[in-house]
Amino acid sequence: MTLDASALLEVDPLIDDPATRIIVCCGAGGVGKTTTAAALGVRAAERGRKVVVLTIDPARRLAQSMGIDSLDNVPRRVKGIEDAAGGELHAMMLDMKRTFDEIVEAHADAERARAILENPFYQSLSAGFAGTQEYMAMEKLGQLRAREEWDLIVVDTPPSRSALDFLDAPKRLGSFLDGKFIKLLMAPAKMGGRAGMKFLNVGMSMMTGTLGKLLGGQLLRDVQTFVTAMDTMFGGFRTRADATYRLLQAPGTAFLVVAAPETDALREAAYFVERLAAEEMPLAGLVLNRVHGSGAARLSAERALAAAENLDEGRIVDQGSGKAGVRDATAASPESPPVDHTPADDQAPVDDRAPADPAPADDTTQQLTAGLLRLHAERMQVLAREQRTRDRFTALHPEVAVAQVAALPGDVHDLAGLRAIGDRLATGGAAPAGAV
Repeated sequence: MTLDASALLEVDPLIDDPATRIIVCCGAGGVGKTTTAAALGVRAAERGRKVVVLTIDPARRLAQSMGIDSLDNVPRRVKGIEDAAGGELHAMMLDMKRTFDEIVEAHADAERARAILENPFYQSLSAGFAGTQEYMAMEKLGQLRAREEWDLIVVDTPPSRSALDFLDAPKRLGSFLDGKFIKLLMAPAKMGGRAGMKFLNVGMSMMTGTLGKLLGGQLLRDVQTFVTAMDTMFGGFRTRADATYRLLQAPGTAFLVVAAPETDALREAAYFVERLAAEEMPLAGLVLNRVHGSGAARLSAERALAAAENLDEGRIVDQGSGKAGVRDATAASPESPPVDHTPADDQAPVDDRAPADPAPADDTTQQLTAGLLRLHAERMQVLAREQRTRDRFTALHPEVAVAQVAALPGDVHDLAGLRAIGDRLATGGAAPAGAV
């Protein structure tokens, strides 16, 4: 599977460029975003960059592949990185609740922060409210960028089925926290005392009565207590979300859409590409993972199947003993004189038993060969299907540069595997002939 030179995604110039400060790996679930992000981090660090990889994927493969017992909300130095070029690699896994707690602690005095952190509604919100994970990923990205401690941040986005949730959810959560509903709930507390209670009882009786029935009176009181304590912080959520959103649109950011050479994954990738263009996000290109190859690509599926059928029907080699294509030397021919089988006086009597038939061994060899030919035919059909799928994507989006990453024979579980992925990313114009 090859690409036109003009359509190749050049990874090394991207990660070497000091102007590149953020790389965001996005795509559907199960296409290798985490592995791609980690491989980019390893390669960039070993080429001299000071890198931190932020993963939001709940699977802990990244920690295992980097030799770290566990990842948490604090960046940790990865050992075993070749630092001759002066680079470093750190890795972390987003803890959305801890990140939310840090925001509260940073923007509220001790007494108010304690009231918020102990509030039941806040505890539910910070642990699993829709969009919280994506919002906190944006918050953490903004924090890392503001620290200026790393010159490259690689982000592994959440495994959301809905495309670009990590861009949409912060807006939704920010709008919720800074929206009319929250302001209505805060209004009684802002008025204070009996006036506030009178307003609540009269002006909001219908709304609170309905919400009380739907949510429960205690939950509603928890929400009101929460929003009262968060009063001074709501504006900051939207402000920070907007700032991080602008950061993602800045020239120093590069988005990589990650996909597999499958119809559904590339359909999702096309949607990502279109959304990124609509949001004016800088797209670097597409990483096409797990591309298959063959060391015998010149043998087509059709020829392999035909050869397998000929073997099955015995039309390629003779069934007798000896080398393929050589007939039994004992077979009579018109030119051969009769053979006298009478034993000489000085010879031992000839054993009348027939020699063991070598045919079963030959049959086994032919069966194995036919089976291998059929496996090759299946592989060539997979290659052809992947090629057609990729061609449909590139026909729709010829402007998108593509790097192909040949499939590895096993899972990536250490730095050597990540280096291998990085090497294939850097030479991603075509799947190597021997790729699995």
